[in-house]
Amino acid sequence: MSEIQRPINVHKGYHAHVYFDEDSFDFAESLCHQISTRFELKVGRVHRKPVGPHPMWSCQITFASKHFDDFISWLDGNRNGLSVLVHALTGDDFKDHTEYAYWLGNKLELNLSMFIKKGE
Repeated sequence: MSEIQRPINVHKGYHAHVYFDEDSFDFAESLCHQISTRFELKVGRVHRKPVGPHPMWSCQITFASKHFDDFISWLDGNRNGLSVLVHALTGDDFKDHTEYAYWLGNKLELNLSMFIKKGE
């Protein structure tokens, strides 16, 4: 098993994906609302099904490097055991979800097939 890579602030923009299930839905929804109001970051819909490469229900937060230190520190201290993928936004989706993917909590297996071009 590969080592979990903790978030580092070396990119201009990021997504954080908070993962949850039916049992943790209410907490996750509240957490995402707190993020929206506390940090004034763009918080996407709370998905009650796997979406894209994400293997669980999730909510996406978009933020810039200037918000990284305060936001990630707060999120790590308030995620209550939820796994969070933090990845760069470089324009290369495959690299963003592999090489530039960082984790708070347990690392989950992503479905990367959508990022692999036919014939590669």
